[in-house]
Amino acid sequence: MASALETLCGQAFGAKKFHMMGVYMQRSWIVLFMCAVLLLPMYFFAEDVLLLTGQSPELSKMAGQVSVWFIPLHFSFAFLFPLQRFLQCQMKNFVNAAASAAALCIHIFVSWLFISKYQFGLVGIALTLNFSWWATAMMLFAYVSCGGCPETWQGFSVEAFAGMWEFVKLSSASGVMLCLENWYYRILILLTGNLKNAAIAVDALSICMTINGWEMMIPLAFFAGTGVRVANELGAGNGKGARFATIVSSTTSLVIGLFFWVLIMALHNKFALIFTSSYVVLNAVDNLSVLLAFTILLNSIQPVLSGVAVGSGWQSMVAYVNIGCYYLIGIPMGILLGWLFNLGVLGIWAGMIGGTAVQTLILAIITVRCDWEKEVS
Repeated sequence: MASALETLCGQAFGAKKFHMMGVYMQRSWIVLFMCAVLLLPMYFFAEDVLLLTGQSPELSKMAGQVSVWFIPLHFSFAFLFPLQRFLQCQMKNFVNAAASAAALCIHIFVSWLFISKYQFGLVGIALTLNFSWWATAMMLFAYVSCGGCPETWQGFSVEAFAGMWEFVKLSSASGVMLCLENWYYRILILLTGNLKNAAIAVDALSICMTINGWEMMIPLAFFAGTGVRVANELGAGNGKGARFATIVSSTTSLVIGLFFWVLIMALHNKFALIFTSSYVVLNAVDNLSVLLAFTILLNSIQPVLSGVAVGSGWQSMVAYVNIGCYYLIGIPMGILLGWLFNLGVLGIWAGMIGGTAVQTLILAIITVRCDWEKEVS
């Protein structure tokens, strides 16, 4: 939901309405805090929720016990994410990076203290994450409030409570759009866990998803950068600049995606060795490597197009596209191939890649046909 700031703060920065950026961030804090409160039952009843999805009682009980310790982390996101977007939109990415680096050093020390020295176990892991994320948030807020952003932060203002409903609608659309994308491949793992003899399939899929997650950081960086740049150019009344930013970021990310596609295809039977020496799991990963390569390729362009949508304020439209492509095409196709055609995890994933491909194609058509001068007006 904080990505609404990429639209509003990005365009405000481009239009040189600097004081509004601090107001927008405060609105985001209010909205995200209220939503965080509404989501608390998910943490208190995590065990029951997991049991409903078919997870094992032992796993569900353990997750339920530790989930309560993640509540401080949950609230840190409502404070931290708007701060990050606020700084991003001013091209102050170095501040975000420096705070994250400092938090990583803190995290390593606190992890050693709580997990290795005091042996707090799973609770210790939750405590270290709480500490590290709140440290990041506090460092960023200290930078913003102590003179790091004199033009865009002018202190707390009651103006933050005005125009709240419009802000809630854009934030909700942003949240729905990104949740539908993030949940999509989580559902792949849940579906695989319900297959017969799922242990090997889940092991292999987890390795592939980890590799995909690592590589996905690159397109996600382009997602953030594209959203901010497009919003800045639109706010400044420069439609050609927004179009040029879209072309450059899409092309660059696609070239990087092609590089990793070639890498996975070339090392299809070797890259899993960094995770396991089990012949059975290595063979299963090898069978999935082609799907991993094409997932990486599609995911090199899709986040960039989503970034264009965020920068342009198209979140509501993209949310509908995501529902149709992911949940009315991809998942049903995956279930059909996985169970009806007995292709197992290979079929589930292949079907879901089909949904991603359709979504990417639709977003590409929308972006290509966009009248950027009309967007400016």
